[in-house]
This record gives sequence, C-alpha cells and structure tokens, in this order.
Amino acid sequence: MWKIAVILTIPYRSSIRHLRGPAATSWLSGNIHRWQVDDAAWIATYGPTFKFKGWFCVHALYTLDAKALNHVLTHSSNYPKPGTVAFMLGKFLSVRMCVSGASLCPFPQNPAFWPAQIRELESIFVEKAHELKNVWKARTLMSQDAVTIDVASDMSKTALDMIGLAGFNYPLNSLDESGKPNELNAAFTSVFGALTGGGRGTVYTLLLHHMVPLSRYLPGEFSRLRDASQEVTRRVGMQLIREKKADVVKAMSSGKEWSEVLGSRDLLTLLIKANMNSNIPEHQRLSDEDVLAREFLIAGHETTSYGMTWCLFALAQVPEVQQKLREELLAVETEAPSMDELNALPYLDAVVRETLRVHPPVRHTVRVALKDDVIPFGTPFYDRHGRVQDCVRQVMRKDMQVIIPIQTINTSEAIWGEDTSEFRPERWEMRPDAAQSVPGVWGNLMTFLGGPHACIGYRFALMEMKTLLFVLVRSFTFGLALPAEDIIKKSAIVQRPYIRNALEKGSQLPLRVTLYKPT
Repeated sequence: MWKIAVILTIPYRSSIRHLRGPAATSWLSGNIHRWQVDDAAWIATYGPTFKFKGWFCVHALYTLDAKALNHVLTHSSNYPKPGTVAFMLGKFLSVRMCVSGASLCPFPQNPAFWPAQIRELESIFVEKAHELKNVWKARTLMSQDAVTIDVASDMSKTALDMIGLAGFNYPLNSLDESGKPNELNAAFTSVFGALTGGGRGTVYTLLLHHMVPLSRYLPGEFSRLRDASQEVTRRVGMQLIREKKADVVKAMSSGKEWSEVLGSRDLLTLLIKANMNSNIPEHQRLSDEDVLAREFLIAGHETTSYGMTWCLFALAQVPEVQQKLREELLAVETEAPSMDELNALPYLDAVVRETLRVHPPVRHTVRVALKDDVIPFGTPFYDRHGRVQDCVRQVMRKDMQVIIPIQTINTSEAIWGEDTSEFRPERWEMRPDAAQSVPGVWGNLMTFLGGPHACIGYRFALMEMKTLLFVLVRSFTFGLALPAEDIIKKSAIVQRPYIRNALEKGSQLPLRVTLYKPT
C-alpha cells in the first residue's frame, strides 16, 4: 500500500511536473505503448525536451539535448537503470551485473574487449561467417533460383555461435541442422522464444513480479522456461569456469607464458586469468558467481544479430548501394580478412555506420537519478506556463527518470538533414558538424551510448558485422521477398522485424537470396 501511495503521488511531487508533454493514454503504461508511433509528433509539438509519462504515469524527462544527455551519461554512477528495467532485463537475460547499472570491475573485463583481444578472435568470426555462407549456398543450389530465407533466424543462430566460441570456447552448433541441438543453445532459444511470443502479457507479468515479490512464486510458462534456462546456464557455466581455472593453475605452475600453455582465445579465459593475477587485491577478486554473471553476456548476441538483419534489409532496398559495397569487398584478395583489413574498407565502414544510425538494435534506454542533481541544457526550452528553462533540478530522490531516445537522436533532422530517414552510406564521407556534439562512444551515434557505462562490447559487435557482410555480400545478392512497408519493427529488448499481417508467427524477415554470379 505504501508503494502504491508513493506511485500515485509522484505526479504531484515531480520536479518536472510543470514541463509540457503528451497526455497519458493509459493509467498503467502511460505513453509507453505510443512511443514508437508518436515520438516524432511529440517533438514537433513540444520541442526536443518535454515530460514523458511511463509506467503508472510516473514522470520522466524526454530530451534530445546533447549537453543534458552528456551530463547524464558521464555521471553514470548517479544515473543507473531504473530498478524496474534492471529487474525485467535480468529476468529476460539471466544476468545481473551487465544490466543492473552497477560498475564493472575494470581489471578483468575491459581488456577482453580491447582491439588486441578482438584480433585474437578474427578466425572465429570468419569461420562462422563462412559456415552460414555454405548453409545458404546449399539452399540456393537446391532451388536453382532465388530462395526465400528468414535472415533474422539465421543471423541469430550465427551470432549465438560466434559468442559461444569467442566468449567461452563453447560450441553451440546453432547452424548445424543435422543433429540434436546443444542444451545451452536450446535453453536460450526457449527463453527468447517466450520473450518474443509473450507480448505485453509477459511484460505485465514481470512488472507484477517486480512490484509484488510474492507473485514471483506463482506458476507461469515464462517463469518455467526462464528457470530451466537459468539452471542450464549456471550448471554449464560453472563447469566451464572450473575447467578454465584448472587450466590457469596448470599454466601458472609450469612457469611458462600464458599463450604457450593456454591456447584458448576466448574472453572467459582472459577474464579468469586477470582475476587470478597475484597483483589483484583479494577484496577485488570476483567470485565464481560474479565471473558467471559477467561472462554470460550471451544475450548480447541479439543486438548484433538484429543489427545484421536490418543491414541486409536496408541493402535489399538499394541494389546500387549493395553493388557498390560488393565491388569494394571483391577487390580484397583474401577470403579470411583480418580486423585491420576490414577496418581499411571505407564503404564497408560507412554501410555499418548507416545501418546502426537508421536501425539501432535498441530503440531507447532509461536512466534514473539517485540523488538531487541539476541537469544543464545547451538549448533552453519552455515549460507549460510559457517560462524559459535552461536546467532541470532534481528535487526528489529516484523520482526523475531520463529517457535517452537512441533512434530519435540518430535520425534527428536537426543533425542529419531532411533525408535523415533515407539509408545513404555516402553521408559518412562528410558528416555534418552538428553530429560532433552527439555524446556517443562511437561514430557520432547514440547506438552504443556514451560515458563510463557505454557498451563495452561495441568493437566486438562491429567486427562481427563487418566479417558477416564481407563474406555474405561477396557471395549473394539480396532482394525483398515482401514490400518493405509490410515489415514493421516491434521492440522486445531489441527492435525485431515482423510481418505486418503475420504477427502471430513471431519475429521474422524473409529476403530473396541469390548466389552472386559475376557478369
């Protein structure tokens, strides 16, 4: 009852109650379910900074202001994810630290995603990209013509295999259609299937679980699948950790270099090696449970797989861009390019940047202030009384949430011009001056966020995407299997493609794939 009373009185105590903003469409979900449809109209009506109503109509600050967002992102210890969001993501992804907003311990995790370590994983990315190419090649040869392929499904399998080997040297064999699926692969497939098929019902159930802890013990299909997935994840993960630690102890006792004894290139090995370093104080060492929580970021494969899915969808609509990219890729004389060789291809880089600008896998994120704060703004705005404001003062602890509208910023006309919704990689040859103010960690985009808690694996994701594009675009041509307007986006952690008239079939993106034949 106290929680309910606090929630119901928030609109009257909120420090941003005097800002302009759209009326709520639901007492429970506020403006949330109209977000994807109406945000452009809201910006046109209320400007780049306004009041947004979230769950239970709790006020949130919605802003595109670069100075304000930079303040929030760089003060990450004061602006973590809200408890509701962290709880829901944790239940979906079966991880704790990567979604809670807590600080990541710098010594074991960060080196795992440095360029030098990503270079060690090049052969894994190339191997899996060619495995997918061979699967598609076999299908096209059987049909003797263009074949319709659900690229969303196959990209998800490929990315899952890549993170399995690169992350902890564990073969998931998602692309192998001949035998019994790997148990870890089956566990993640089932829980993500429940996520995509549950719709709003699953979200509302998790919201109830967050607010009323006793309800978590109520039986339900998603809870059953999630618990089964977590059991498999923990059992397999702890077994891998025990084996890796034994290998590290063996390497330490031999007196030889790590690389001589430990041939494994995966991130789990690097994490455990760093954690067992004698220079690390005991109180800073991670327990096996914390190593497991940090290492099983396997759900991160969703962002990469759907990033690639949207990239092929974009290329299928602009054959001239697809061919220009293909010509650049075919000029490379190797079929197994290194990271440096891929990064030296300017049009490939432009295509990836433009994909992640127009189709960021995550549409938006949310932060909440833990203490009173003053958020500065680069552009003043009006409140609902017509008064000019140049800052927002947080007067209630944990009351004010800040919406970070990733896609809206990435496609802002004020930054990218009137053709902002058009997929045009050439824009990266001379990016606009306004883009320099975007506080993103990569590419003047918000796709990977910014500040101390920016996406730690963005180099990993970029290498995956570039390798897959290199192998696939050299081998196939891609065309639409349905009119582009029949494909819509629905957000379920990431933005997934659906066929407008076949939502009940779940996420899918059929494309016409043809074996490329040079003329």
